[in-house]
Amino acid sequence: MRRDNGGVEARAGLLRTVGMGADSRDVHTDGWVVWGSILLVFLLSLLPWRMAIWAPDLLMLVIAFWVVHEGNKVGLVAGFVFGLLIDVHDSGPLGQYALTYVLVCYGAVVLRRRLLRFNLWRQALHMLPVFVLARTLTLALTASLMGVWPGWWWAAAILLASLLWVPVGWILLLPGNRLAAMNSQTD
Repeated sequence: MRRDNGGVEARAGLLRTVGMGADSRDVHTDGWVVWGSILLVFLLSLLPWRMAIWAPDLLMLVIAFWVVHEGNKVGLVAGFVFGLLIDVHDSGPLGQYALTYVLVCYGAVVLRRRLLRFNLWRQALHMLPVFVLARTLTLALTASLMGVWPGWWWAAAILLASLLWVPVGWILLLPGNRLAAMNSQTD
């Protein structure tokens, strides 16, 4: 333990990850930013651009991001509900996107503590297998039920979604980082 200027003991230990990237356990984002961003991306997902084969699933990306960074506000239930809403909108097999989103959210929950120790690039590398595995399982299940394989273009969409983790994460963390910067200036 060390003492800071005010005589208060400051603890250094395993809870601080100095030098290992952004530690978002210290910076919490307001609930209106979290749910507002999810609702905005959900509305964007209702537009026809998402039906292109190469289009990344931004809703899956944003939900997984908030599960990692704000796990107490967003979880598996949010992934299931928004997945069902996308399933209903697409009028495809009911539960396809719900299963994908729940699997991605589960992977994000399992990796959460590890991911919070890394910067956004390393988080994207860790989430890529989760995205690929979740989408592969649901596409294999859907293909076996419908008798049609959609091809391999979906892999490009998953790779693009993983690459978008960094800019999307940077944008989503801006409000929390501003609050942390203001708090550090007043200390």
